[in-house]
Amino acid sequence: MNRRKFLGYFGSAVALSVVPSSLSADDYRALKPKAWEAKTVEDAIKELFGSVEMIEKGVKIKLPSVASNGGAVPVKFSTKIPAKTVAIFQDANPESAVAVYNVGKYDLTQYSLKIKMGKSGTITVVVEGLDGKLYVGKQSLEVAAGGCEG
Repeated sequence: MNRRKFLGYFGSAVALSVVPSSLSADDYRALKPKAWEAKTVEDAIKELFGSVEMIEKGVKIKLPSVASNGGAVPVKFSTKIPAKTVAIFQDANPESAVAVYNVGKYDLTQYSLKIKMGKSGTITVVVEGLDGKLYVGKQSLEVAAGGCEG
């Protein structure tokens, strides 16, 4: 075997051995199924985190003043809190939980997603800090009836 092939194989083997150890994901639908069936934000938070004691600081949410399309509401939020988990909830649809993310030490601190809302309501973002505390940000949003901003 020549040196180039050996170095190529060795580099590939090292890269493949590192990648699986750095990736992790939890299936919260399987781990906490009652959180995804909860009808209120408070119930969903309690099922997911075991507590509803939250500190209102450190989570910034940016929403449009009026969402012209309830089928794709843009939600942007950020936090500087060292976190384990970030979860998004809303109170406009029958089930409150929207998404849950595991957060690593060097992960993003700014997030953006689009969610579906059947009517006007409140978006709630909960950050589970590395300290075990829950931090929350909330913001209300008006969804235009008929998609015409009014």
